[in-house]
Amino acid sequence: MRGIFFIGQPLLTERLTNTMQHKGPSMRPLPIGIDDFEKIISQNYHYVDKSLFIKELLDYAAGVTLIPRPRRFGKTLNLSMLKYFFEKTAISRASLFDGLNIAKHPEYMKHQGQYPVIFLTFKFIEGETWEMCFEKMKRLIANEFERHAYLLESVALSPFRKKEFQKIIELSASDTAYEVSLKDLTMYLAKHHNQKPIVLLDEYDVPMQNGFKNNYYNKAAQFMRLFIGDGLKGNDYLNFGVITGCMRISKESIFTGLNNPDVCTILGDAYSDKFGLLESEVKSLLKECGIETCQQTCMEEIRAWYNGFSSGHHTIYNPWSIINFINKKCEFNSYWVNSSSNDIIKKLIKNSDEEVKEEIAQLLQGKTICKRVDENIVFADLDEGQQTALWNFLLFSGYLSFKNLRLDGTHRVADLFIPNKEIVSIYESTILGWFSNKEIRYNTMLQYLVDGNITEFTKLFEKFVIISFGYFDVGNQEAENFYHAFVLGILATLATTHFITSNRESGLGRYDVKIAPHDKTKPAIIIEFKKVEPDEHETLESAAASALQQITNKRYAIELEHIGYTHIIPLAIVFKGKQVLVRRGL
Repeated sequence: MRGIFFIGQPLLTERLTNTMQHKGPSMRPLPIGIDDFEKIISQNYHYVDKSLFIKELLDYAAGVTLIPRPRRFGKTLNLSMLKYFFEKTAISRASLFDGLNIAKHPEYMKHQGQYPVIFLTFKFIEGETWEMCFEKMKRLIANEFERHAYLLESVALSPFRKKEFQKIIELSASDTAYEVSLKDLTMYLAKHHNQKPIVLLDEYDVPMQNGFKNNYYNKAAQFMRLFIGDGLKGNDYLNFGVITGCMRISKESIFTGLNNPDVCTILGDAYSDKFGLLESEVKSLLKECGIETCQQTCMEEIRAWYNGFSSGHHTIYNPWSIINFINKKCEFNSYWVNSSSNDIIKKLIKNSDEEVKEEIAQLLQGKTICKRVDENIVFADLDEGQQTALWNFLLFSGYLSFKNLRLDGTHRVADLFIPNKEIVSIYESTILGWFSNKEIRYNTMLQYLVDGNITEFTKLFEKFVIISFGYFDVGNQEAENFYHAFVLGILATLATTHFITSNRESGLGRYDVKIAPHDKTKPAIIIEFKKVEPDEHETLESAAASALQQITNKRYAIELEHIGYTHIIPLAIVFKGKQVLVRRGL
């Protein structure tokens, strides 16, 4: 029987020891934060068997396979499994696969331990400057060279090559040497072993994402283009390569000239059940952990919180969230949101245009939006506010899911939606983070609004605007950005107690925002926003009067009246520059 691994915490050790005294399935620990396949198997952690990933990879037989998946969906663990399966070592690792699905296929097990392997994970390569990032990059490469330091004794390498090899390890090589180091290492391994190596590159896009966040994207992309391109493009010493990341960075910027990589995104069926958890796997894991009661009583809520990610024809669960949910004794919470930074999504939503913010509001209401789907992400387009790039970034990063993938002319389109409650919480925390200043008292202000206390609401709202304009200052579009941020905040805060819609038809026109409480005895509110250009002669007062008149003339309240609301408040909120005026209608 495989042993249990204790992390060195006395309380945890005592708890697990006590558990072992009782027969039951819960005695095995969960691999939280552990993505080394050997450690998980040899130290008896719970493991969801994804070993048929090996069979599928060999069946496809692509020269280079790129598999983009969201973070924390098992990419590093799967590549670690490939490393332990394929790598040729002095001591056999075949026993690691005893009892796993791949062991049922002896024709594939023949590949076990037969190849030299290069394994690099870029998941921790970040830094506020390119110099910091590149230093980590060099150390990562040096560590992999040092893992193969036996090559320094090989007769297959010339004295010059051994000297270059040593410089890489000592971090004294030139920048160019690191750029071509992947190809060099494949050559050294192929010559020594008389067998072409397998290259495994995990989370290759992390340096680019951090470069985008910290304004050195071009330098990071340039290095990765040279490193990956030189190492994998037309490399006669390469057996095959597997690359994972959150998304496919534009072929023109990273994979230029790479001969037909097999790109397997969430849109297709290739490897669609190998990253993330199927519902059958979630149920089995709950059973193995001894919490079948949770499965029987709250499976619907588990789906609502952690399921909903589309992957080919499968719908999958977030594995990171599931194992944390089990570890916390079936406590529903947002675990994925805290697993890494969401700075990019915060930046993208905050700086998005009017149309994007309206569509995010629709998504928060549980609706879908139809968008063109493009597997190539171009970060420059994100900076320039290109909507297609934005929606695809959110889709392939796991912040949206898709259904009804189809052709529209020559382009693929799909209906996008927020997959589950956990991801809703990320959007909510992003939006509400804009209003976190203690001076603003945002929640109090909204409570005054829904209570119909417009006088007190107005006092706080005017103060709120003065403070908030500093956060949403984006040139001439500041008022629009503020307005949409406020609408998103209402949606995020009041969604559990109110029906909130924006820019919808009612009566003879389209209102801006409607707030209808679930309790029809409480006041419903119709808000009309109006922006007055600074160079116009119209006053705030006249604009507010016009907005209130529009609510009346267009009969925006008729829908609310028809379904039984008797207390309906018309509200005009008018901006001119950094001035704001709130007026209540009769």
